[in-house]
Amino acid sequence: MQFLGFLGGPLGYIMEAIYKFVVSDYGLSLVLFTVLLRVAMFPLRVKQQKSTARMAAYQPMIQEIQKKYAKDKNRQQEELMRLQQEYGYSPTAGCLPMLVNFLVLFGIIEVVYRPLTYILHIPADVITPIADILNVSANSYALQSNIISAVISGNQQVMAALGEYLPAVQDFHVMWGNLNLVAMPTISLAGWMTLIFPMLSIITMVASQFIIQKTSGQELQGSMKWMPWMMSAMFIFVGFTVPVGFSMYYTVSNLLMVIESLLAKKIYDPEKMKAQIAAEIEEKKKAKKAKKKVTVQTEDGQKIQKEVSDAELASLRLQRAREIDAERYADERTVPLTAEERAALEEQLGGKKKKKSDKKQETAQPAAEQVKVEKAEWAQDEAPSEAEQQLAEEKEQAAKELEEEQKGQQDPQE
Repeated sequence: MQFLGFLGGPLGYIMEAIYKFVVSDYGLSLVLFTVLLRVAMFPLRVKQQKSTARMAAYQPMIQEIQKKYAKDKNRQQEELMRLQQEYGYSPTAGCLPMLVNFLVLFGIIEVVYRPLTYILHIPADVITPIADILNVSANSYALQSNIISAVISGNQQVMAALGEYLPAVQDFHVMWGNLNLVAMPTISLAGWMTLIFPMLSIITMVASQFIIQKTSGQELQGSMKWMPWMMSAMFIFVGFTVPVGFSMYYTVSNLLMVIESLLAKKIYDPEKMKAQIAAEIEEKKKAKKAKKKVTVQTEDGQKIQKEVSDAELASLRLQRAREIDAERYADERTVPLTAEERAALEEQLGGKKKKKSDKKQETAQPAAEQVKVEKAEWAQDEAPSEAEQQLAEEKEQAAKELEEEQKGQQDPQE
């Protein structure tokens, strides 16, 4: 869960600022932090409500496509993609607020699991050795809660291990009356107080789901109907496995989300918005069916004015594009060669290669003969200079290499 709690750092600094400069009480800091967070996320809430209303307006069109192409899934996807392009429908438009809320939730869990790290900023090399004293794993989520509870109960070994950080932990006010907000929920008669906020978080969560769905105009279909309840069921488990402080945050957050939903409805009434979007969709449908005047060319070459719909115009453009391609590539072969044509072409290419080879050989022979003539002249006249002799040897070597190359090319042909 820690990898999802990467927001624990920045959220911890906000909690620290509220605790140090506003109220020196862990519980009240959580309440004020929750209020601040919900206010900051209110614009996203409004955006989500608008997206939900828009999705509800598109539902009749989506259902029609799904019913019409129930047996052809590929065509169904194509029609849904066209719906997105032509009408601006986006199935993921309302996902951003949900994702932000999800990440913030895990960031809060990280903070309430490790308040000594994120709020009091006690180094890990001080906290980790205390795990051996308490017989708890160093990676346990309950370690820091156990350290705070041990200091409250007066455990001398833990207090000595904290050293210079002991006063900060002692002044960390986590008690609400007799309720320790960093304690883990305990299902027992002695720990009944630790179950108050987990139970309240479940009750407010269920109530808020009902109210939010009613006020936002959500009409979830198929398996999506159960998605909010599956998420809620997951947090029932979370509420009983994290410190009580998280359940307190979640309870306050659920209540504030209900207030947010009611305010958002006042700003953007989902029913009015659905009616407005439905009217926009009808206008776009009418615009698509409206006839447009275009100039088309008949078979005898005459140009005439014709009224066509968008679909007919697209068909005419496609037909014209095919005609242009046919004219452009008319001279290019579009069928494969027959066996006789392939054999004739190979014979023709072979003849060209042979002529080229003979020409190179003819060029090579005069070069070799020229070298021999030069040597004969040197034999009759005076002895050549050292530079002239070296040049002649280079020419002779080049002539030999050229002859060998021609022989190498002739052998494969034979």
